[in-house]
Amino acid sequence: MLRLSIFTASLVCLPLCTLLADEPAWKQHTINGKSEFEAAGVFDVDNDGKLDIVSGGFWYQAPDWKQHPVRKITRTGTYLNCFGTLPVDVNGDGNTDFVTCSYFERNVGWVENPGKIGAAWTYHQVDVPGPSEAAAFVDLSGDGVPDILPNAVNVVVWYEVKKKESGPGFDLVKHDLGTAAAGHGVGSGDLNGDGRLDLLTPKGWFEAPGTAAGASATWAWHPDWQLGATGIQILARDVDHDGLVDLVYGMGHDFGLYWAKQTAGEGGKRTWTRAPIDSTVASVHTLLWADLDGDGKAEELVTGKRVYAHEIEPGATDGSLVAWYKFDTAKKAWTRHVIFQGEPAKNAPARAQDRLALRDFPAGTAGTGLQLTAIDIDHDGDLDLVCPGKSGLYLFENLSRSK
Repeated sequence: MLRLSIFTASLVCLPLCTLLADEPAWKQHTINGKSEFEAAGVFDVDNDGKLDIVSGGFWYQAPDWKQHPVRKITRTGTYLNCFGTLPVDVNGDGNTDFVTCSYFERNVGWVENPGKIGAAWTYHQVDVPGPSEAAAFVDLSGDGVPDILPNAVNVVVWYEVKKKESGPGFDLVKHDLGTAAAGHGVGSGDLNGDGRLDLLTPKGWFEAPGTAAGASATWAWHPDWQLGATGIQILARDVDHDGLVDLVYGMGHDFGLYWAKQTAGEGGKRTWTRAPIDSTVASVHTLLWADLDGDGKAEELVTGKRVYAHEIEPGATDGSLVAWYKFDTAKKAWTRHVIFQGEPAKNAPARAQDRLALRDFPAGTAGTGLQLTAIDIDHDGDLDLVCPGKSGLYLFENLSRSK
């Protein structure tokens, strides 16, 4: 087993760029400025060919975003217990359901779409793995169907979305990789270049077994780094196109968005050199790659600030941010492209229990919450962004095709 080490260095400085003429412009739409749910999914709820938005206890019907109830969600302090919205037609009835998770209720389950506007949706519990802060679609089984990867904090676990042997729909099959590697943050990427997605944690990575072995085979553990309390996901890809896979991750409860460049050391040992992408952004909880500029390459890193991840933590009252970042291989530097820059909470109460995002931050404050979705929601040929959070639910329309 190779031991990987991370050295901190200042590889690049982040130039704070201005809006360029050929990059996307954005228009903010308020879906629900009073929503406090931190996860949102996008799918066609009513089978009318239009993409709707589902967030927590409600869904919003396109194109006018009329609000309809989904289910009642319990509240723990300032947190609402719906931390993921991943669309899957679990029961195969032709109506798209969604898989969700909860931190305080410690569960993973799916919510059944009744197929009729106004009818009750039904929650079906799958498992109680522990506090689950966010979840992502990741094809860990390698069968072409995205699986469910929650950040269950106290255990590393994923749920294979597996076609039923008979009848329509899917089973959610649990794969438990134990507690030793668990932490705040989880992710994926083909770290060793074998064509299969590996599973990443703040403490190292699980190597995906060979294709012939199947998803139930042993995942070799490599305790190769200590990243701290990261966001979701930790990502792995060859950022600088040098043939070696690098890491990209944010700090969930501190300042900093980072990448760690991989180099081949003596004797084949992998060495990682950490450098900031953006040291000014705090509470980075969700990251994804997307093709925002329409060049056919999903090389834009989309992320930002989760508003009041904790009410008291570094940067908690700073203005929120939604942004994308891109690595320039010629300049060997990252550039930041701001989609939304919010104002700070200037008069936030001193005590955490007295703070509330909807009261402390200006109306219209958008953040990245626990789940970002990049999708062509208006079918105009470019990717838009859906951003939920404690300060409201917003859609950022990509205006590239309207120029």
